[in-house]
Amino acid sequence: MADNHRKIGTLTVHPLALGGNVFGWTADEKQSFAVLDAYAEAGGNFIDTADVYSAWVPGNEGGESETIIGDWLAARGNRADIVVATKVGNGFPEHHGLAPDTIKKDVEASLRRLRTDYIDLYYTHVDDTSVPVEDIISTLDALVKEGKVREIAASNITADRLRESLDFSSRAGLARYVAVQPHYNLVSRDTYEGELADVSAEHGLAAVPYFALASGFLTGKYRPGTTVESARSGGAVKYLETERGLKVLAALDEVAAAHDAELATVALAWLAAQPTVATPLASARTVDQLAPLLAVADLELTDTELAKLTQASA
Repeated sequence: MADNHRKIGTLTVHPLALGGNVFGWTADEKQSFAVLDAYAEAGGNFIDTADVYSAWVPGNEGGESETIIGDWLAARGNRADIVVATKVGNGFPEHHGLAPDTIKKDVEASLRRLRTDYIDLYYTHVDDTSVPVEDIISTLDALVKEGKVREIAASNITADRLRESLDFSSRAGLARYVAVQPHYNLVSRDTYEGELADVSAEHGLAAVPYFALASGFLTGKYRPGTTVESARSGGAVKYLETERGLKVLAALDEVAAAHDAELATVALAWLAAQPTVATPLASARTVDQLAPLLAVADLELTDTELAKLTQASA
């Protein structure tokens, strides 16, 4: 596998970020451990989760994913080799928002569940505009100074609030966001491309897009007239109803055939080639699902192929 690791602030990460949203949801502990083992054995070192995963599952209360990851890290004794990203501020419901007290309390809970004394990359999960950026950044900076967090980042934030946060960090000499996690993929480009991507580029932030495979749509398993049994199928089939979705599938089919590659690999490779993107984020419920995701590390698309996919998804 090519040595093409990426930089996010001071962190060095694998070209595929492994999403932990399925751990404790569609993957139980045994399945999750198998996926995590396979990812690490393939050279993967960047695992993404959140304190809220997976509170939407009946009987869950949030923290299940962090707990599984923490137990795996402890069982394998590999904490120093893994870059762990988690998030704060989107909990149900008492852990919602980014008030300083909420962040301070919830980071401790994440540390306990992850069975570690530091978090490598700590995201504000959803921006809380009721809290001034000065309060959010100052609180996160304190966590960095205490050694509980190495780098900070923002998910689901507007360009204006991102710029305001970065400007305050610079003026005050405090920790600054090094990454953003936007909703971004071949069939959902509007949220990130434009002003948010421009601010990220201007300030040297890395993007780690979520829903990189559009809830599975970009794997190619969703086609007109087919039915897929999946907990996320509702989020994927909607793209079949759009002209863009069908054009993207056709372009992916063509490019994938030229490389004898899976559609998922090609979709991730397009994303990885976009300006500011450090590494796409994707999850796998089984080891078999992981292989085409990891293959993004070795697939480099030509300029013509990138242009074909970009045009199809316009």
